[in-house]
Amino acid sequence: MEQEILDELQAALGHAFDAFKRETNKLRTGRANAGLLDGVRIEYYGNESPISQVATISVVDARLLQVKPWDRNMCGPIEKALLIANLGLTPANRGDVVLVPVPAPTGDRRREMVKMLKHLGEEAKISTRNARRDAMDMVDLVEDMPEDDVARAKKKVQDLVDAAGKRIDAFIIEKEAEILEV
Repeated sequence: MEQEILDELQAALGHAFDAFKRETNKLRTGRANAGLLDGVRIEYYGNESPISQVATISVVDARLLQVKPWDRNMCGPIEKALLIANLGLTPANRGDVVLVPVPAPTGDRRREMVKMLKHLGEEAKISTRNARRDAMDMVDLVEDMPEDDVARAKKKVQDLVDAAGKRIDAFIIEKEAEILEV
């Protein structure tokens, strides 16, 4: 039973870290990254669809994204959706592709992104602490478990959560250096 609780906790911690990484991919670091456009949705034949389902997004160089729709008639709606998304990007419609230059952020914008990064990191840590609480409650609910085993299981839970927190902190440091890089 103890191993099942630990496995479930590890899965929850992994999901929290993956969600954190996905959210940080949306931060503009000054380099083109296809993840910048993940939140953009486009009306495609009456349905709201993510941009990745109507076009191929590729990184042309460090400062340019290329959005190539599968249907040439979608260039206009893609351009409009990118403008509405308020990402601070100005797309250029070339007829069969939409080019999206990614300008280098200003110093103030970089500091603002670092604050957002740290906020996202704190949210991820809150998620890991919630997973810890759930795991601790599950350990307490196990009947017929000796006190020593309960204490050992709780220590293992805490060790896993501490390791997840260190992983998040290391990722924040790495991403912060990437954001502040000029």
